[in-house]
Amino acid sequence: MIKKLCQELIKYGQIAGNKGYTPGISGNISACVDDKIIITSSGSANGYLSEEDFSIIDFDGNCVDGNPKPSSERFLHIEFYKKRPEIKSVFHFHSPYLTGFASAGKALDEKISPEIIYCYKEIPLAEYAIPGSKDLVDKTSILFKNYDIVLMQNHGVITGGKSVKGAYLNIELAEEYAKTVLFAKYLGGAKILPEDEVKKILLLRNS
Repeated sequence: MIKKLCQELIKYGQIAGNKGYTPGISGNISACVDDKIIITSSGSANGYLSEEDFSIIDFDGNCVDGNPKPSSERFLHIEFYKKRPEIKSVFHFHSPYLTGFASAGKALDEKISPEIIYCYKEIPLAEYAIPGSKDLVDKTSILFKNYDIVLMQNHGVITGGKSVKGAYLNIELAEEYAKTVLFAKYLGGAKILPEDEVKKILLLRNS
């Protein structure tokens, strides 16, 4: 199972790299199996992964197998898995459009797209903290219970999915949405959906 998940992470890391979502050695990705987490090692490049780039850690952050230097942001991943047991994969990227909104201190919370409302309700913004710090974990993880995808101020984006593919698709959809919102602003601003339409979408989401 671990080998299969590593291959999936390699596959979707490469796809994300080809799309420019994870430039250079930025970001980190993981998958959870039983009481272990497979996570990229410190300094690895998500678009060019090999099996040697993965660490196996426990839920205390200790490396138990694989590359001995797991990502410094492993505790952010651990908290996502702890708060949301149904989540099986976590991706943290610095994709340009989402990171642009995060760097501007702007959540993607305007009610513009039925698809985004249905899939995520909204994409909130976590307060800034130093990457890899406990402060970052504390400020970001408070949003994990209610949101599948979160912007991190002046940093990037993190998402959790029920599969490796699901986590990747969250990033792909949200990145394209951020691009659409930016284009709409250049065209004079997006039209906000009426509140009664938003309620209808949320009813579909909860049905």
